[in-house]
Amino acid sequence: MSSKRILKELKELERDPPVSCSAGPIGEDMFNWQATIMGPNDSPYSGGVFLLNIHFPTDYPFKPPKVVFRTKVFHPNINNNGSICLDILKEQWSPALTISKVLLSVCSLLTDPNPDDPLVPEIAHIYRTDKKKYEAMAGSWTHKYASS
Repeated sequence: MSSKRILKELKELERDPPVSCSAGPIGEDMFNWQATIMGPNDSPYSGGVFLLNIHFPTDYPFKPPKVVFRTKVFHPNINNNGSICLDILKEQWSPALTISKVLLSVCSLLTDPNPDDPLVPEIAHIYRTDKKKYEAMAGSWTHKYASS
């Protein structure tokens, strides 16, 4: 069941890729993918290329995929291990969601962080109290870790 669904999503991604995102299996393993997200233009992540790993559980799509940033990101909802605090990857997951929609949600999280549900409270505090400083730090990390 899950491998059929994953293959279907891969074909959909190839046919109609989401804006500024791409994803696909690593080698022959359909349950482990790598994804790329281009930093959104209207964000301090603009110009960055972010790599993510996606691991599909064997009971996908009934359980969410595990999505992790491999590129370091200065963001209140993404920690040093690359873990992402995003409701649709946890309790708001639905089998109706696809990897394409997940990638678009991660993109929009880069543009609109959620400081009320932070994974890194210190960064959320900077975001809330000094947005200019937050944008400068996020831009600096993007330049350092996500630019070629």
